[in-house]
Amino acid sequence: MEEVTIGGIVSLLLIGLIFTRTSASILFLTAALACLFTGLVDMASFWEKATNEGVVTLILLMLCAVALERLPWLGLLSRGLDSPNLHVATSRLAIVAASLSAVMNNTAIVAALAHLLRRSSYHLPSQLLLPLSYAAILGGTLTLIGTSTNLIVSSFLADRRGHGFAFDDFFWVSAPVVLAAIVVLTGLSYRLPKRQVTEEARNEYALEAVVEPSGDLVGMSVREAGLRDLETLYLGEIERAGRIIQPVSPGEILQGDDRLIFVGDITDVARLARIGGLTTFAEEQGLMRSSLTEVVVAPGSIIDGRTPRDVGFRARFDAAIVGLKRDGETVSGKLGRTTLRAGDLLALATGDDFTQRKNLGRNFFLLSTDLDVRLMTTWQGMVVTAVLLLVIGLAAVGVLNLSLGLMAMLTTLWGANIVSSDDLRRRFPFDVWILVTSALVVAQALIDTQLLSLGLSYLMPLLTEQSPVLGLIIIFLMTLLLTELMTNNAAAALMFPFGYATAQAFNVDVMPFALSVAFAASGSFLTPYGYATNLIVQNLGGYTRGDYLRFGFPISLLYSIGILSMLVAIYFP
Repeated sequence: MEEVTIGGIVSLLLIGLIFTRTSASILFLTAALACLFTGLVDMASFWEKATNEGVVTLILLMLCAVALERLPWLGLLSRGLDSPNLHVATSRLAIVAASLSAVMNNTAIVAALAHLLRRSSYHLPSQLLLPLSYAAILGGTLTLIGTSTNLIVSSFLADRRGHGFAFDDFFWVSAPVVLAAIVVLTGLSYRLPKRQVTEEARNEYALEAVVEPSGDLVGMSVREAGLRDLETLYLGEIERAGRIIQPVSPGEILQGDDRLIFVGDITDVARLARIGGLTTFAEEQGLMRSSLTEVVVAPGSIIDGRTPRDVGFRARFDAAIVGLKRDGETVSGKLGRTTLRAGDLLALATGDDFTQRKNLGRNFFLLSTDLDVRLMTTWQGMVVTAVLLLVIGLAAVGVLNLSLGLMAMLTTLWGANIVSSDDLRRRFPFDVWILVTSALVVAQALIDTQLLSLGLSYLMPLLTEQSPVLGLIIIFLMTLLLTELMTNNAAAALMFPFGYATAQAFNVDVMPFALSVAFAASGSFLTPYGYATNLIVQNLGGYTRGDYLRFGFPISLLYSIGILSMLVAIYFP
């Protein structure tokens, strides 16, 4: 009976992860609560998972990242990335991104460098940003702290055998593969699409304005209202009582509550605000300023799958959406009622309180260089870098426990006022904590009920003549498939119990199977949705889903063959 119960819970969890846009944290928490209510696990086990050393290490690292993202070196390094030679520029950005991603949050690195590279003096954004994302993904596989996925799998491993990965377990497997992939990235850079993106096109959005019912424009034609004489804005359509008028004739008579959709340079949105009788969406929300802020909707954001009106966007963020881009195209319509998705590029009119909101980091990737930068001084940067390298070095040689070192580092940063308590509260990763804790509970229920062992017992007669390498390959490919269909962390959390049970069935060391899950979960090169860095560059580079398949397939193939070959060579010589 227990096997049937946990089988049903996991099946529903898998369906939710693949076919719905519900947050992975909510789905895993629901599954964990189901395990608790049905008696598959007890409360003591649940709270034990919440304080798992791997989970604590992950949280400490993400809190330390608050300071690491403010190091001044990223801006200094970025100045030397551009080059007239595309291969030179690609190799430089790939090496820098991969190296930094080995010890820092790769999404923050990509967000910062993408903003600079999209204004390259020599190359189009579409020629640089996808290699940047792929290099950051590859760099994250080099160390235990390179990506949250590695630490999540390490926490699963520690939960089952008492200790997780050593700091350098990843490096010896992935380093040759990462080097080879960077060479291939450089060589294939000419295959990337060359989409001309002028400054005007980069700033082009669909802008929405409303004709005031009692305003001066009512009864005037489009020509008489001067809406044909706007230099950088073009009136593309009118929405009137649910009907779309397109194209718009110069003689079209304006009526009250008409919604006018302009396409053009969003930096000229103030031009619309100066037209009497016309109200922009930002003005409706009480916000209008000369400078606009660009952000990307983060995976797991509270607004993912909801409309701005549903979440109270104006009150929650002190901002209003002025323009929206999705899949490289501008999106028009009623912005307040448009369902937003992870990866959407938003242009925001922001209020004075916007930068002080504590929920920005959880919901957006900020692209504007004038926001939330607060870079350290050179002296502070040197101190933080030295402390980080010391902690990493001592952890790598086994002298210092990584979680203890990170705790000491965080305490030092807090005591030196490099990060504040407000910073730490704002960036505390509740979603990740809930996801990992809940996934550990579900994994325990799966393993304790013997469901996986029972399933494998039926398959083992077919595999008795096979090497455990076949099981390793199957686990890797299954995880790789799932990470393209859901988030990387969710794929790792779901597949670890299967990898663990497979290792037990073959009576071999679980290490290569755990590493296989971690590496495969980070191997998202075929879609924009499996990894946050791919989402960040999608709209900035104007990429289509086909671009990810065409350019990502050779990288994914090389990565898969390389990682599996290294795992076999090291663990099954």
